[in-house]
Amino acid sequence: MRFVNKVALITAAANGIGRATAQIMAREGATVIVVDNHQGRLDEAVPALRRGAAHGGKVEGRLVDALDAAAVDKVVAEVARDHGQIDILVNAVGGSTVIANPQATTEELAFADWQKLIAFNLDGTFLFTHAVIPVMKRRRSGKIVNLASIAGRGLSQNSSSAYAAAKGGIIAFIRKLAHELGPEGINVNAIAPSVTLTERIRPHWEKRSQASQAEEIERTPLLRVAEAVDQANVICFLASSEADFVTGLTIDVTGGV
Repeated sequence: MRFVNKVALITAAANGIGRATAQIMAREGATVIVVDNHQGRLDEAVPALRRGAAHGGKVEGRLVDALDAAAVDKVVAEVARDHGQIDILVNAVGGSTVIANPQATTEELAFADWQKLIAFNLDGTFLFTHAVIPVMKRRRSGKIVNLASIAGRGLSQNSSSAYAAAKGGIIAFIRKLAHELGPEGINVNAIAPSVTLTERIRPHWEKRSQASQAEEIERTPLLRVAEAVDQANVICFLASSEADFVTGLTIDVTGGV
């Protein structure tokens, strides 16, 4: 099992890609710290994840706003104190649907929405990474995996320029971090998903016309859209010892788009 005796802190882990990642890691022996900003989601997710844990895996829930610097520092310090280590950080907070029109053109995009998307997709990733680095440096090891998007590659037809800029920022961020943290034994990578049918995205997908859905599927060589577990599988590879010589890389998980 890849994650026995590992402590993994996963943000936005009560649903979506974060939850699918937590499920795999707990099943493979990790102590998983499930971070989310919604108590109801945590109350549902944590017991379910515990039921699926195996090989000594454990699951804890922590209610944290990933954009609150003081709260982030506090929870990271508590986890490091309680467990003595944080081996894996998965920054899964992010997305395009925090504004009313995720497909807004630049002309349509209000400055407030630009700011909201940039903050939502970059600030939480920075804050948790910033807080975890000293913990990992003490042990001279660690895996950080961030969520970018094909929007950050300029490949999304249904995302705003703000979202593209934010996710492009994630790709640049992990490249720089890889150079900073490689000598400390810390690997930093990212995935760039295409459309993924999480709980948050599925309603938007279902509102699209059949023609729009068919077009999305047809431009994907594997002829389907992703499920959360497709993304989680690649995250878990990057967080495991199998990727010990991989850093600074963003893997497109797109079915071939």
